[in-house]
Amino acid sequence: MHVTVIAIGSRGDVQPYVALAVGLRDAGFTVRVATHRQFSGLLEGRGLEQAIVRGDPRDLLVQRRAHTMLDSDTNGLRFLYHFARLLAPAARQIVTDCAEACAGTDAIVQSNTGLLHGFHHLADALDVPECTALLQPFIPTRTFESPFFPEAPAWLGCCRGTYNLSSHRLFLRVFRLIFGRADPIIRQVVGPARRASRDPLGSGPVLCGFSPSVIARPEEWLANVHVTGYWFLDEPPGWEPPEALRTFLDAGPPPVYVGFGSMTSRDPRATTALVFDALERTGQRGILLTGSGAMLAEGLPDSVLPVESAPHDWLFPRTAAVVHHGGAGTTAAGLRAGVPSIVVPHFADQPFWARTVHGLGVGPRPIPRRRLTAARLAETIATALNDEAMRARAAALGERIRAEDGVARAVNIIVEHFDRASTRE
Repeated sequence: MHVTVIAIGSRGDVQPYVALAVGLRDAGFTVRVATHRQFSGLLEGRGLEQAIVRGDPRDLLVQRRAHTMLDSDTNGLRFLYHFARLLAPAARQIVTDCAEACAGTDAIVQSNTGLLHGFHHLADALDVPECTALLQPFIPTRTFESPFFPEAPAWLGCCRGTYNLSSHRLFLRVFRLIFGRADPIIRQVVGPARRASRDPLGSGPVLCGFSPSVIARPEEWLANVHVTGYWFLDEPPGWEPPEALRTFLDAGPPPVYVGFGSMTSRDPRATTALVFDALERTGQRGILLTGSGAMLAEGLPDSVLPVESAPHDWLFPRTAAVVHHGGAGTTAAGLRAGVPSIVVPHFADQPFWARTVHGLGVGPRPIPRRRLTAARLAETIATALNDEAMRARAAALGERIRAEDGVARAVNIIVEHFDRASTRE
């Protein structure tokens, strides 16, 4: 059976779906991953096909409008406005390339992008089974707010559940109004629907790729919604770090990792100076991620090592704490490592994950990027290093997450669903 997995976005968005694809390959499927060309390296040597989705998300994040998003507050609708203006020109190409990638496939695993763009109509048009795989809890609930909305204010009291449910519904409605033009493109590429369109979440199971120890499954969610655990894609056995990185780690106590993923910076030099100042105030060694361009590699003292990239599963357990932007993938890796996370959210779902980390007691209070100063960062680093109860909670949560196998559970659910669909045919 041939399965196409749609994986669009930054590396943090794509990598968990590659982990799912590898799990499906191991279960005996032929798997194609529809993703951007720059992620070909993730697929190499893993026995996966690739269908190219044109465009590079990194190009979007260096535009002026992207910096407007970085500087904005956490208002969900304001974010959507800026995001729509940034992404709309590429939306048609994304839908077209994904539709072409699914031609001739027997089943589809759609990602966040598929949900928000209405890609379930693609499965309707091809008359193939599908499932939806999410990295964020987009399914409406009264238990917590939409990942793209601020937390309900305390003064709402007993009305917080209504706020939470409304935030989910409003986000999905507005997003689909902005980007929900997939139907005519799908009809143009693969033809009209061969079966009636179903629920907006699609006709199959909905898999949530996060740990139940991080976000417990709300009781009101339907039975077809599964919280499977995280989908981690570790480096192949035998991977070795660069000599400079191993030497640095061996030369002293565990350092503090600081990296903001694919987030860019208006002034990388100022950001680098700010981070170094915070590390110096706390007397800590540091590892700085410079690959995104948010920070610079030159002019650093011997106590700070710049790295363009390093696998989180290898590096994070060797650190004293991790400072990051709060992307879903990096947050998962930080929690799995069992060390405190200091989250500096920029936009989108990052404030949601920052609140989640703090609410679990495994990281200090987050610092929004626009409020980041050396003094605030130094204070949170000191808290993360010296709060023994926080460190114990982080270690215990990491142990629980490492005991889960989210990929295996998700693959079992997908296989069962596809087998039932094949039997009905």
